[in-house]
Amino acid sequence: RDVVVEVNANPARLDLCDRHVRLAKEKGLKVVISTDAHSPAHFNFMRYGVVTARRGWLEKEDVINTFSPKDLLCLLRR
Repeated sequence: RDVVVEVNANPARLDLCDRHVRLAKEKGLKVVISTDAHSPAHFNFMRYGVVTARRGWLEKEDVINTFSPKDLLCLLRR
């Protein structure tokens, strides 16, 4: 499908809930966890995205933030 969906970790958003994360995994979609940072302090929001990903049963291979630079470039070139 060559689609990556975003888990927006900003607590004001969190629009992809754990149920939808699990569905994305079941459909074979990759996920990126994003803080939607607009200031350095917003990088602390990453923990909310990680918790959502864990509740959706994502594993390292499901989250492109965990890919090596080589593997990420390979994915993006497709």
